[in-house]
Amino acid sequence: MTWQQSLVLGLLAALVALLIQGKLRPALLFSGAVLITYLSGLADINAVVAGYTNSALLTLVLLLLVSLAVEKTRVMSWFANLVGTGSFNKVLVKVWFSTAFLSAFVNNTAVVASMLGAVKRNPNHAPSRLLLPMCFAATFGGVLTLIGTSTNLIVNSFLIKMGAKPLGMFDFFMVGAGTLLTGLIAVLLFARHLPEQDTEMSRESGYFLEAKVGPGSPMAGRSVKENGLRSLKSLYLAEIIRGNQVICPVQPEHELHEGDMLLFCGDVESVGVLQELKGLDLYGQHRLNGQHLVEVIVSHSSRLVGQTIKDAEFRTHFDAVVLAVRRGETQLTGGLGQIELHAGDTLLLAPGPKFAGNKSLSREFVVVSGLEASTRLDATRSAAVVAGFLGVLTLSVLDLVPLFKGLLVMLVVLLFSRILTLDEIRRRFPLDIWLVVGGALAIADQLEKSGLAKLIADWLMGEFNGASPIIAFIGIYLFTLVLTELMSNNAAAALAFPMGYQLALSMDVSTMPFILAVLFGASSSFILPYGYQTNLMVYAAGNYKMPDYLKLALPVSLAYSLGVIVMVPLLFPF
Repeated sequence: MTWQQSLVLGLLAALVALLIQGKLRPALLFSGAVLITYLSGLADINAVVAGYTNSALLTLVLLLLVSLAVEKTRVMSWFANLVGTGSFNKVLVKVWFSTAFLSAFVNNTAVVASMLGAVKRNPNHAPSRLLLPMCFAATFGGVLTLIGTSTNLIVNSFLIKMGAKPLGMFDFFMVGAGTLLTGLIAVLLFARHLPEQDTEMSRESGYFLEAKVGPGSPMAGRSVKENGLRSLKSLYLAEIIRGNQVICPVQPEHELHEGDMLLFCGDVESVGVLQELKGLDLYGQHRLNGQHLVEVIVSHSSRLVGQTIKDAEFRTHFDAVVLAVRRGETQLTGGLGQIELHAGDTLLLAPGPKFAGNKSLSREFVVVSGLEASTRLDATRSAAVVAGFLGVLTLSVLDLVPLFKGLLVMLVVLLFSRILTLDEIRRRFPLDIWLVVGGALAIADQLEKSGLAKLIADWLMGEFNGASPIIAFIGIYLFTLVLTELMSNNAAAALAFPMGYQLALSMDVSTMPFILAVLFGASSSFILPYGYQTNLMVYAAGNYKMPDYLKLALPVSLAYSLGVIVMVPLLFPF
């Protein structure tokens, strides 16, 4: 073994050990490894830069940025509202397929976050028996298309780097569809064993929000419980104001009337949840159209102190709508517009285009900060964003316009139309993914150039001596599956791909089954709730305990693996 191979092998071993340990961010580890290869003379500057400017990686970055606009649309809310009624099995099937379909085209985390509220509001079935299946459906949906998850595009980046034919949008759709069906069978058999947890939110201090039951609202004439207002995501219905009457505390059987003012306590995500409730008008609703939310704290010297939001003519002076108010641990009462502001109050704002340029901001507020949340776009702009996104994907599938070019044009349009802003892009830029994938590509280049990848492949050949290609395929799949449970799915794909690809070349068989072994294996994070962000989201929201979680996670993981191991060799022979 040469010194170059020894150095790369040592780097790889250290990288794997530190990733499993989990104390340092993967982006930092991959960037550090690339820096060592450069400083040691293994890689020149061109090789390093090539990893971070890979066309598939840049396409992934553009896709994630454009997805920020898709997240603001009402399409996911529309899907969420379709899944509420019917028997348990019927609702489960609707949740499964609608979540999977959305996840095939939109970021998994955004889909789960959007569906979470609707599932928790289901009045007929315990949310704890639906949340985990919904989360797993998002993972299954991610492997239906090339853009379903960042892991797929990472694998595609490696293929382009190797000079191989890149994956098409639906090249592995049939395998994904097969696993989707095996997963559904497991969910239908085992979801009933999940506990019926009460996920209703307790009363707690937070932002104070106001909404009104509009004329002709479907909520009128129905009780609080029937409208699903007792199990809202991160929201508590504190008061109902009906004319001069204040109803507090609010009981589940209280009937809502047209014109009722509903006062909620909740977190920053509550704005999006309330916007999605049909027949409920959020305070300032007509001014909300996809703005990136900001948080301000009223200064002691502010002229707003002692004035109500309405009397201060807040919208006129600051070009911003006050959506919510928070005052430490104090529980606020009365209408939002009638709250007398105090120094130290935190206001949640949906800013207009002139807000940032207002010269009085520094005098009136102590802090002005952006949040990782936005209001929903109106129906017209939502439809335009979805149509544009689908148009870009269609042109790419038909080979009329490259996906990168189409996404770039769409991003420019989104910026000019102010559906997205440069501030949002700066805040939500997927820097970690860019650093991990770019670093992984640079390291993979060194694995190949140093000959270490071939050396490892030859060793694996010796281990699989006399074994059929399908045994080697299963071995690579299980290796990737174990990695993705121990570290992030992107890191697992980055480490497993070079080995799987070189093993296929050494065995002189088709590389496609081994490529898909890595692709599907890296997206198989089911068993541990901490292995994937969406798992952790529903683990907390559903009040699950580890034994409850494993009741469904283990059979789903087995069903997924069975689908991959059967479908891949069947559709992509060696």
